[in-house]
Amino acid sequence: MSVFTIIGAGMMGSAMSFPLRDNGHEVRIVATPLDREIVERLKKDNYHANMKRTLPEGIAYFQIEDLPKAMAGTDFFIGGVSSFGVEWFADFILPQLPEKAVVLSITKGLKETDSGIPETFPEYLMRRDTTGTISFNAVGGPCTSYELADRNNTCVTFCGRDYETLRTLRSQLETAYYHISCSTDIRGVETAVAMKNVFAAAVSTAIGANELTVGVGGHEIYNPQAALFGESVREISRLLKVMGGDPDSIMLAAGDLYVTIFGGRTRKLGILLGRGHSYEKARKTLAGVTLESVAIAAAMSNSLRKLAANGKVDLEEFPLLLTLDAVIHHGAKLEIPWKKFTLDRP
Repeated sequence: MSVFTIIGAGMMGSAMSFPLRDNGHEVRIVATPLDREIVERLKKDNYHANMKRTLPEGIAYFQIEDLPKAMAGTDFFIGGVSSFGVEWFADFILPQLPEKAVVLSITKGLKETDSGIPETFPEYLMRRDTTGTISFNAVGGPCTSYELADRNNTCVTFCGRDYETLRTLRSQLETAYYHISCSTDIRGVETAVAMKNVFAAAVSTAIGANELTVGVGGHEIYNPQAALFGESVREISRLLKVMGGDPDSIMLAAGDLYVTIFGGRTRKLGILLGRGHSYEKARKTLAGVTLESVAIAAAMSNSLRKLAANGKVDLEEFPLLLTLDAVIHHGAKLEIPWKKFTLDRP
């Protein structure tokens, strides 16, 4: 069996302990500076206060100052930070990783670049690795931490540059309920699973808009959600082309989009915007909630504008993305451009 050290005690990183422990691996979870209270509680009874689940027996827990001790003898590392922690990971954790370390990251997001083509997080970490020897890989959904912890059947994709490394990681983590595909299409996989966060908020605006009519808790309607879902898939498909990703990765986006719409912080943001709240008002309502979709929307929208300025993309092909970006980052009133979703195919 292997030794896995999970950096970050957030919900998804911690949920990875379930397939790992079910396969008999030694698991160590290290708190980031933001996870101290979570880990102190875990040390007492394995109960994860945010996920509201008891983690498997046999896990060793460490605060960040004990990182060297936690890393000793580690075979594989799991990056369990949020997208807002990726630079901290690059600045603080990366220099301490041993040469030829294998890292599997659950972090989803994109970084804006001067070139106009956003950078995926695995690519960003590869660039920051001064040794040039560390293997950076990532997990793409659809997967919620709660259901992975409940051992519900889950299909994910591991992506990275080296296929044999991906197969090794799969052999370490796959179980009867955790089903893993492998792909060297880093840009396709990472774009698909990052952008679903943005578009899940867009689809969820239809729920909030309906609540203005029937009231909170009233019956839901589905035609508007379905239309926004379809447009979301179409625009992500176009973004995959912009990023140079495999078109088949659209399946990951559709699956991850589906599961994200049904719950979580991104759904809450979309509902509030759909009710007519400004982004600032919604942000205050969701104070303390990590909104990765906001940063991702900005990175991709700004990138598209740079590409459009050079004649490389047509902004008219991304009406829903740019509408949401205008609401979040430019104070615009939410007005879904329904007519722009219609196409003629003579």
